[in-house]
Amino acid sequence: MPLPTIKTILYTTSLNEYSRPVFRHAVQMARQNGAHIHMLHVVEPVGEMGHALISSYLPEDMVKRVHDEGIQHVLEKMRSRVADFIDEELASLPDTESLIIEPQVAEGPFADTILDQAEKLDADVIIMGAESGFGHHGHTASQVIRHAPIPVYVVPTGKQFI
Repeated sequence: MPLPTIKTILYTTSLNEYSRPVFRHAVQMARQNGAHIHMLHVVEPVGEMGHALISSYLPEDMVKRVHDEGIQHVLEKMRSRVADFIDEELASLPDTESLIIEPQVAEGPFADTILDQAEKLDADVIIMGAESGFGHHGHTASQVIRHAPIPVYVVPTGKQFI
């Protein structure tokens, strides 16, 4: 059996203070394998309670328009944050000139959206951070690990792994 090939990495991020150490794991794996990184930030949609609250004040067609416009604004803002994060982080790391990193922002439930994007991109591995309490991963990481058909590389957050 041949060694696994890693050419496409899906790196997921919440863009919080722990994102940088996890990003560095993705960069290192990409450099070692000559892989392409897709950096994904997921925006969770407005829940039922929020939708019901807004709907009680506005007609449904206006709710849809406001939602769509709001989501577009949020997605554009997040794309800009992801691109800025990539630029800042790559500037602080050596030997990153040949890396290809594509920022992506998607809307949906966290775990489902990560798994859908991994399938669409034909990713070879998912790299993500996870809050780790008492040896257990956070809910999103646990769901991705449980349902992913590809390896999931989880970096415990809140710790300085470099």
